[in-house]
Amino acid sequence: MALTTKSLKKSNNSLANPERQWEILEHTEGMSFKPFKQEMEGLDLFPLKPSGIEILQINVGKMCNQVCKHCHVDAGPDRKEIMTRETMQLCLEAIKNSDIHTVDLTGGAPEMNPDFRWFVEELSALGKHIIVRCNLTIIVANKKYYDLPEFFKKHNIEVVSSLPYFAAKRTDAQRGEGVFEKSIRALKMLNEVGYGKEGSELKLNLVYNPSGAFLPDHQEALQAQFKKKLQEGYEIDFHELFAITNLPISRFLEYLIRTENYESYMEELANAFNPMAAEQVMCRNTVSVSWDGYLYDCDFNQMLELKLEGKAQHLKDWNTEEIGKRNIILGQHCYGCTAGAGSSCGGTTA
Repeated sequence: MALTTKSLKKSNNSLANPERQWEILEHTEGMSFKPFKQEMEGLDLFPLKPSGIEILQINVGKMCNQVCKHCHVDAGPDRKEIMTRETMQLCLEAIKNSDIHTVDLTGGAPEMNPDFRWFVEELSALGKHIIVRCNLTIIVANKKYYDLPEFFKKHNIEVVSSLPYFAAKRTDAQRGEGVFEKSIRALKMLNEVGYGKEGSELKLNLVYNPSGAFLPDHQEALQAQFKKKLQEGYEIDFHELFAITNLPISRFLEYLIRTENYESYMEELANAFNPMAAEQVMCRNTVSVSWDGYLYDCDFNQMLELKLEGKAQHLKDWNTEEIGKRNIILGQHCYGCTAGAGSSCGGTTA
C-alpha cells in the first residue's frame, strides 16, 4: 500500500463520505455472488435479530497518533472528533439500565481523549469488564502516557493491541515508520507490570490483520508463530492473538479500489461465506456507540453511518427492550465478518 499521511477526510477523498462507500458496496452488478441478505435468508437468519445486549463498544474519538493504511475509522492526528464527558455520562446511564457486562473502548487512540481516565474510573466503579483497544505506540508517545500500564493494571483492564506482524518491515508498512520498535517498547512496559504473563489475570491480547487483499491464516497457527517469534526475539509474552479480516470500508476500501483489487476481494469474501460464522456475528450481542452518542449495530455500520433501526438511535433515547428487538442492518460489507473462520473484535468466531 502507498504511504498514508493524512486521513481520507483531510485529503478531501470522496471515500470519506459514508454514502459514497455504501453506494460502491451495494452496487453488485457484474459480480457473481449473491447479495448478503439473500445468503442470510437461505439460513433463516434474515432479518437478523440480536441475541442480547452484552457488550457496549464505545468509540471515544477519532483522534489518533497513527495513520494506519487499513484503518476503517479513518482516524489520525488530523481528526478532532472527541466524545465529551456529557456523552460519557449518557453511556454510564445506558449501562446502568441494561445487562451489559463488558465495555469495549476504542478510537482512534482512546487514551488521547482528555476524559479517558475519568471514564475508566467510573466504569470500574460499576464493576464492568473493561477492554481498551490500545495501539501500543501511544504508551511511549509522550511522558504523560508512560504510566498507562500501571493505570490499566489498577483497573484490571483487558488490553487488546494491534500488531500486524512480528517483524518491523511488515508492521511499519501498514502502521507507519518506527511503529514496530515503539510497539515492542510498549509491550515490554506492559509485561513489566504483569500483563501477558502465563497465569496472570492481566490480559494482553494482540490483533493480527492481513497486510493486503487476502483472508487471514488460521488463528491458532498465527498465535503459535507470534508467541515463538516475540519470545525468542524480544522476550515478550502475551495471552491470545485475534485474527481479524479487513472489511472493505474507508481506507481499506480506498486501497482495494486504487489497486484494482476490490471486485476480486469481494468475490473471495463471498465465496468463503461460512454459515456457522454467520450465526456468531458480533452485532448480535454488541451495540456500538459513536463519539457523538449515536447508536449502531457494529463499528463498521458506525463508519457507514447506518444508525440502529427504530426510535432508539441516540444514547438520549436508550431503550433496552426496543434495542433488543431491532432488525440488524446488513450489507455486502458483512461478508467480511462471515468469511472463512469468521471475524470479530475478539478474533475468529467459527
